[in-house]
Amino acid sequence: MAQQKNRTLPIIVMFFLFAMISFVTNLAAPTGTIWGYQFEGNGVLGMMGNMMNFLAYLFMGIPAGNLLVRIGYKKTALWAMAVGVVGLFVQYLSSFVGADTPVWTLTGAEGTPIIVRLNFFVYLLGAFICGFCVCMLNTVVNPMLNLLGGGGNKGNQLLQAGGALNSLSATLTPFFVGALIGSLTPASTMGDVTLLLWIAMAVFVVAFCIISFVDIPEPHLHQAGAVKEKETHSPWNFRHTVLGVIGIFIYVGIEIGVPGTLNFYLSDQTAKGAGVVGDASAIAGAIVAIYWLLMLVGRTFSSVIAGKVSTRTQLITVSAVAIVLVLLAIVFPKTSTLNLPGYSVENGIVWAQVPVSALFLVLCGLCTSIMWGGIFNLAVEGLGKYTAQASGIFMMMVVGGGILPLIQQAIAKGAGYMNSYWLIVAALAYLLYYGLVGCKNVNKNIPV
Repeated sequence: MAQQKNRTLPIIVMFFLFAMISFVTNLAAPTGTIWGYQFEGNGVLGMMGNMMNFLAYLFMGIPAGNLLVRIGYKKTALWAMAVGVVGLFVQYLSSFVGADTPVWTLTGAEGTPIIVRLNFFVYLLGAFICGFCVCMLNTVVNPMLNLLGGGGNKGNQLLQAGGALNSLSATLTPFFVGALIGSLTPASTMGDVTLLLWIAMAVFVVAFCIISFVDIPEPHLHQAGAVKEKETHSPWNFRHTVLGVIGIFIYVGIEIGVPGTLNFYLSDQTAKGAGVVGDASAIAGAIVAIYWLLMLVGRTFSSVIAGKVSTRTQLITVSAVAIVLVLLAIVFPKTSTLNLPGYSVENGIVWAQVPVSALFLVLCGLCTSIMWGGIFNLAVEGLGKYTAQASGIFMMMVVGGGILPLIQQAIAKGAGYMNSYWLIVAALAYLLYYGLVGCKNVNKNIPV
């Protein structure tokens, strides 16, 4: 019992870090609508900040896992906080540094020139640095919570509970961004969301101070003078882990792509968009916030039932339901609408007619909510001493959250927003396969 009590504070700290991850990550897609508007609605360029944020995982995933082994959970988390402050500050600089310096000229849809200025690249640099931060935090939080829960269903239960706080933070971010922007205009800049950037920096500083004084277990930290044992195997020798790595790549693409593309769709007031009249960005921010809020609901519910309902059963169920919801969103015409509210700092509560498809996509939040914890939990089951190394590999594959949404935006640009969701259907089909077949550990003969 004493040992369990001693785990309470580390668990709370990990929950806190989980919330920070989504706060920083979810700034990228909604702020991308600002840049997309400046580039004549070019969603691919608008999503580049999100891409840079997740691209950092590809470079930092393995090093982050090595850091966790060499310097431990606590020091890795502290370094992540410091890097996060730098990344957010660079994004803040993009609101004025290089705003008058043209770097690149593109040709728009109507043949008009689109000028890409230096401040856009400053913004991308800041997003890339923030990606290093959240990658390091993810590397710490996921294996630590799974460890503190003792693995298995209990480990998944803690992952889902921490994910609930992650979703709460994710809910607030697009809502506040949309409220601060209101309706996109040629005058919209990163300066409109400066308040959120400073709040995020302040939270990181506070988190740094708190974690500095908290004792965190360091089970994978090499002791001074200890001889590192040469391993005969690696996580790549486990089939269910390899398929889980692919699953993480696909899942993060789904999690970001569904609300990210929806945000662009609802904010777009051209003929290709959803046809939202008025403060479209405020409406889009509020609706996308509901997606993340439902992820909070789903993770909270999963944390309650995880002790009785297996991780595999949960993953199979939500993957199948999500496929149905996305298919409904695709087939329903844009003319089928319902009245939904948003909030604008300038105009207060505003209402608009929104396609019913948006409702089906928002409901996907209930399904995607438990996928991360479920895939991670199933993929590391039975890995033993290879778990820390596997965590770094998983973090590297989070780059899917940048690549798949970018591909989806490219499809949307040519074939329309709703047709781009066929990519999501295919991705969900893979996760359904992983839950049914791919998650089974067929390499139990490997000593762990």
